[in-house]
Amino acid sequence: MIRKNFNRDWEWKKEGEERFQAVELPHDAMLSEQRTEDAPSTNAGAFFQGGKYVYRKKFYVPKEWQGDYAALEFEGVYQNSEVYLNGERIGGCAYGYVPFLAEMSEKLNYGGENEVIVTVDNSRHPNSRWYSGSGIYRPVHMVHGKKERILSHGVRITTLSYEPARIRVETEATGGTPKVIILEPETGKIIAAGKGTSVELAIPHARLWSAEEPNLYQCRVELHSSEAIVDSEEEIFGIRKLEWNKNGFFVNGVNTLLKGGCIHHDNGVLGACCYEEAEERRVSIMKEHGYNAIRSAHNPTSEAVLRACDHYGMYVMDETWDMWYFHKNKYDYALEFPEHYRQDIEAMVLRDFNHPSVIMYSIANEVSEPKDEKGIKLTEEMVNYIHELDNSRPVTGGINLMVMHMASKGKGIYKEEGGRSDQDKKEGKKKKKNASGSLFFNMITSIIGTRMNGMANSEEADRVTTPCLDTLDIAGYNYASGRYEKEGTLHPNRVIIGTETFPMDIARNWAMVKKYPYLIGDFMWTAWDYLGEAGLGAWNYSPDGAAFDKPYPWLLADTGAIDILGNAGAECYYAETVWGYRKTPYIGVRPVNHPGVRVKKATWRGTNALDSWSWNNCEGNMAEVEVYADAAFVELFLDGKKLGRKKINDYKVMFKVKYHPGILTAVSYDGTGKEISRSELCSARGKTEVRILPEKETAQKGEILFVPICITDREGIVESNCDKKLTVHVQGGRLLGFGSANPRTEESFLSGIYTTYYGKSLAVVRAEENTGSVTITVQASGMADAEKVIRIK
Repeated sequence: MIRKNFNRDWEWKKEGEERFQAVELPHDAMLSEQRTEDAPSTNAGAFFQGGKYVYRKKFYVPKEWQGDYAALEFEGVYQNSEVYLNGERIGGCAYGYVPFLAEMSEKLNYGGENEVIVTVDNSRHPNSRWYSGSGIYRPVHMVHGKKERILSHGVRITTLSYEPARIRVETEATGGTPKVIILEPETGKIIAAGKGTSVELAIPHARLWSAEEPNLYQCRVELHSSEAIVDSEEEIFGIRKLEWNKNGFFVNGVNTLLKGGCIHHDNGVLGACCYEEAEERRVSIMKEHGYNAIRSAHNPTSEAVLRACDHYGMYVMDETWDMWYFHKNKYDYALEFPEHYRQDIEAMVLRDFNHPSVIMYSIANEVSEPKDEKGIKLTEEMVNYIHELDNSRPVTGGINLMVMHMASKGKGIYKEEGGRSDQDKKEGKKKKKNASGSLFFNMITSIIGTRMNGMANSEEADRVTTPCLDTLDIAGYNYASGRYEKEGTLHPNRVIIGTETFPMDIARNWAMVKKYPYLIGDFMWTAWDYLGEAGLGAWNYSPDGAAFDKPYPWLLADTGAIDILGNAGAECYYAETVWGYRKTPYIGVRPVNHPGVRVKKATWRGTNALDSWSWNNCEGNMAEVEVYADAAFVELFLDGKKLGRKKINDYKVMFKVKYHPGILTAVSYDGTGKEISRSELCSARGKTEVRILPEKETAQKGEILFVPICITDREGIVESNCDKKLTVHVQGGRLLGFGSANPRTEESFLSGIYTTYYGKSLAVVRAEENTGSVTITVQASGMADAEKVIRIK
């Protein structure tokens, strides 16, 4: 079928407003809502208001289409959407994270104008434990085909073997005979072909797909009827076969360890909007820093993410839901889950099928339902259903053994509106606070910290969770690393993965991953920071920063190894070092611009260090310097003067020194005293200025550009203690979002005005199609304006 972009020429409004506004999809309506202290989304939703929204678009359909098939394909609408064509309902979707089709053929006005209206209801809060966004936040496509056609997601490609390489191509169509053609994407050369609805093909001299070598092929299926081609589909795929057992996880026969990070779906200053360039950028940045896997937490990721992972070589654990039929928030998807969970599974699996990057499905995050017989039966049903749809990939789930164990005793941690246990209800105890479903869990974790890793070590916890974990192909453990060693004896046939772990534990966890064959990888929370669950990981100096449920105006979780702008922090470099990806010492400096103020530390972060030795007006302040290296010893120097030499433990060492501008150098040594490598940080010197640093110097028409804007010296060294409020103006393009990684602010990503954070900010701009260049101008008080011109090809 023909699939066309359907994202332009829409209008939208909030229900109750009179006037529509022009909009180009994707669009996050929630990002334009007012943030308020009393917002029912609470800190989980970053204090944004929700609402009901209406989208509409008029379009022409030629008379020649009469008798054909036509539909609208929505990649994701949050949430409770209804689609109307010319006044009649043609579809909708309750879940906000799965694709769906709205068939139009019977309701179209052929040879004339048509109007599609989409209503979205995200008004009832709290309904999410993170920032969800609202509206048509993923792309929309017009799908058109003849009566004899290949069905949507009707081409499925399976690798049967890799030595020699053989694949099977199955095609679902309404008639005709499929002809399958396999091509090399670079050359277009045909390397294999066959006919039929199920065709097995040998691929000569195949280049296999893996994270290390993400080789891709093109499959073209032509549907023939009466000697004519009536339809065709093209799929990009990789030749990749998975195997798993107690001896490990194997990709094309190669034992593979997953260096993973969890991500949420938002794109920082862009809100929940899903843009191809944004998703590609995130995946490429993670790949550059040593990750080879992501977990889509806690919902199916976008197809743009999957395409990027296919291209760059990134393994994906695609997840379904954060809850089943027990609520974590009063208005969450548990309301709709019983009616829709099977179609949600089908939508995800059929879409994912041809993406080689997807190596496993996850059916849950920290659900407690499998504590009893009903939940165990549901687990079995969902695993079996996924196997029916796709038997080439394993099924896992992010199971928190402590959560399920406590729930089995009537002390559920995730409870609607704040976490009253069943026992509390029996005793008539009132809940103290109306808050998100994350609140009680975060409170418990804040109290016990990383000791949660050992909270599931009891025989009783093992007994309660075993039926669920043994139903899964791969047992996913959230914060239960204390069980890793013993499971080889207690459950000798169990394959385990750390689906969610603390980033500061990576050295200890990775040592176990390398030691125990049945432990196949680790996914830290989180690889990339996100909106909502505000202040979850913050190390901060503000008066309201001590609480585990941060108040307004907290905005970000502040828990990412990489911040929302794409800047890697110390925890990212620590993981790089542990994984053996980084070969030179990393120098991280905890902020030195808060003398005498005790930092308030949250559990989900192990450090707030930055790779900066540039702290204006901080001379003489005590600085805590962390150095990470795969070495025996490290020496630290300032302007050539030795500050100390220390033995490394778990790849890291700490120095306390007085800050003085200059060149800070770290030198690593092996056990014999031989130098391995060195790194340095330099202080900014002289007058600072606004510097615009686009990641691309030229752009294609319509392309989205990422433009870091920093406060630097003349040499480009970022000054971390000279933040400025910046105003951004764009000509020849459109500013989609502008902001910094400040986790606590009242500023808006949509205003064009934002204050840098530790000297950094990011503007995201779409290049217009009818101009020859994009001009970005930035103003800051007390500094000269900065300007940058980006040429459009």
